[in-house]
Amino acid sequence: MKYELLQMRKQGSGAIVNNSSLGGLVGIGERGIYHASKHGVVGLTKSAGLEYAAKGIRVNAVCPGIIETPMVTGMLETQPEAMDALMQVVPIGRLGKAEEIADAVLWLCSDAASFIVGHALPVDGGYTAQ
Repeated sequence: MKYELLQMRKQGSGAIVNNSSLGGLVGIGERGIYHASKHGVVGLTKSAGLEYAAKGIRVNAVCPGIIETPMVTGMLETQPEAMDALMQVVPIGRLGKAEEIADAVLWLCSDAASFIVGHALPVDGGYTAQ
């Protein structure tokens, strides 16, 4: 964010969207280091959002849930029972798509989100709403 903020301060406006995870909003056992790093991204987003809002710069974050990626698909192919378990905890009942995360980022960067500052937006099929 350092260099983005330098440019945005010169131009008097901008939007930054950090990438965290549902792990930045909740805790899950045996993943302490990962979750600590993702909580750090959310904290940085909130602090920077407050610090730079008056300068016309909006800072937010997306917090993706379980997204259909080659890594996740590969894991689920070798561990089909894991897919069943995942679908039990994702209210929408499916994996997310990368395009859905991109759409959330585009929205947060758009004028339609001009009053959104310091927010960590879950894009997780309802997981964190439970």
